Amino acid sequence: MRRRTGSAALATAVLAVGAALWAWPEVPSFASVRAAHAPSEALLLDRAGGVLHEQRVDDRVRRLGWVTLAELSPTIVPAILAVEDRRFFAHPGVDVRALAGAALAAARGKPRGASTITMQLAALLDARLRPQRGGRSLAQKLRQAAYALALERSWSKQQILEAYLNAACFRGELVGVPAAARALFDRAPHALDEAEAWLLAALLRSPGAQADAVARRACALAERAGAAPSCTELAALADRALRPGLRMRPLAAHAPHLAQRLLAGERKSVRTTVDLGLQLRAQAALARQLGDLEGRNVRDGAVLIADNESGEVLAWVGSSGKVSRARFVDYVRSRRQAGSTLKPFVYALAFEQRLLTPASRLDDSPLELATGVGSYRPENYDRRFHGLVPARLALGSSLNIPAVRALELVGAQALVPRLRSLGFAGLARADLYGPSLAVGAADVTLLELVSAYRALARGGLAGALRVRADDPTTPDQRVLSAEASFLVADVLADRGSRRLSFGLESALATRFWSAVKTGTSKDMRDNWCIGFSRRYSIGVWVGNDSGDPMWNVSGMDGAAPVWVELMNALHSGVPSVPPTPPPGVVRAGGEWWLRGSEPAPALAAEPRRLARIISPARDLVIALDPDIPPPLQRVLLEAEPRSGSLAWRLDGSALGSASQPRLWSPAPGRHELALEDAGGRTLDAVRFVVR
Repeated sequence: MRRRTGSAALATAVLAVGAALWAWPEVPSFASVRAAHAPSEALLLDRAGGVLHEQRVDDRVRRLGWVTLAELSPTIVPAILAVEDRRFFAHPGVDVRALAGAALAAARGKPRGASTITMQLAALLDARLRPQRGGRSLAQKLRQAAYALALERSWSKQQILEAYLNAACFRGELVGVPAAARALFDRAPHALDEAEAWLLAALLRSPGAQADAVARRACALAERAGAAPSCTELAALADRALRPGLRMRPLAAHAPHLAQRLLAGERKSVRTTVDLGLQLRAQAALARQLGDLEGRNVRDGAVLIADNESGEVLAWVGSSGKVSRARFVDYVRSRRQAGSTLKPFVYALAFEQRLLTPASRLDDSPLELATGVGSYRPENYDRRFHGLVPARLALGSSLNIPAVRALELVGAQALVPRLRSLGFAGLARADLYGPSLAVGAADVTLLELVSAYRALARGGLAGALRVRADDPTTPDQRVLSAEASFLVADVLADRGSRRLSFGLESALATRFWSAVKTGTSKDMRDNWCIGFSRRYSIGVWVGNDSGDPMWNVSGMDGAAPVWVELMNALHSGVPSVPPTPPPGVVRAGGEWWLRGSEPAPALAAEPRRLARIISPARDLVIALDPDIPPPLQRVLLEAEPRSGSLAWRLDGSALGSASQPRLWSPAPGRHELALEDAGGRTLDAVRFVVR
């Protein structure tokens, strides 16, 4: 039980009048005050609980998280008590001796305050007790004293002191020791030295005073208490700490765009799935690459890394930071032209519908298509043509004309809904794109691309990416067949398939299994590199917010170096092996096929054939032109050697001698053309499609 002193009894008697006029005040509990303490800064935490970013969410004050007495430097409490309330542990909330001294000083024309720390806390907790323009009224003073006595009856001295040190105003908008320590000295509250403690104590009486006045007061207080700091030291410290315009340095600032998105309206910490170490590595890799591209008009970039299995975002770098002209724009979520990054989904749909296989030949020759606004003439990046090329080579080498031909097979009306199911939410109507959709006419985000490529990595299963630790896991949805996803991933992982555009030993090659696709939009305005290993999916974009073209920056020397660096770092000690083919995929003749589309075993051994079909090419897709009369459209059938003993058989029906080339009137559908000897034995066969 607390021992009552004579001053306590006297204080109670003095307040008898107040108790008669007003009910004894109800005060909040210490626990409720602590729970209501709202920091002005919200913290974005990484997956391990480390601070990823700190963002201000209250513009009225600067207040940090609550600290206990044990978390404060041992220098601060003695200094505060010496300045504000030397008899704090001896009075019951109101110091009658201090009141008497204040009255005597006022009579002598030298007024001074007599409020105890408990009384100051009462005014901080109850706005009605705060002084107005003319100071506190007598009624306010009585209520303040009554409130202080009530606090002392229900709170401990340690709780009162702790609450005061977290709520006192030190200078301007700075509330509480933690905010003052960081803003003025760039220190944590437990690291304050003796000089800093005395300067904070001196600020309590006149938070807005000039630096020299605060230093003189701190000097006088420290000397009176016999403290160590010299007046010279305190003056220099005040001059540094109280400079006009001094700003509080954030605890961490590594994910500004993610913080802006997740901390809006929050007054608490938000834990994310981001890995702080990987976030810093991604930022550094992007900064280095943009530094290397400094002379080629590249200022902006973004990186996104996701875990394939969980869908957790491991790194979210929304901008290149200070080098950007629009550094507050989050380029992970900004819509940019897709370039070649949608080609894998064109081929996936064609594989899934059995319109193409990786071995199917597509014609890479000049093409002109009629559109609603004129003719469309796609060109390859290198402005060259390669003739009949397998779909594997066309996709891996990112040839534009074959991709347009593949889109003509599947149709934009079928592709756009499939892209939407993959997460591309901003697509327009299919008829607004035309054939250019295959080579990047749509606007997409880095977030959408990484999510879609993750679906390829997971055999066609898509799910929303998660960036908050408390985000629920969404059920997976099948958006592509496992077989088509496997075929596309195998092509994107095959360095041989890239040889036409990138060579066999391109910068995209990794020591482990990985699949990757680059993309460059029209006039080199956007540059992408998106890909995945068995465990991770990574997307990188570089370009300019303004849309200014980069200067001679391709997918290989723009975004790709960042992608390769990060993928190699992630797999420095983590294996990545090729995926197991699903049951619907078989191997024949050195290629993967959907089961049922593979060549017969006897036909797969092409080097041993005695005769072969030269035209049409195996797996050729022939598109009939509606503007050319049907009698004028013909397909050349040719075999070698030219021999009278050879004959054609089309779809099981005899077609005549193969001794000379012949022209066949094409009929829409799937066809199989066989070359037979005189005994009816099949020597060669090809499958092709007429649309």
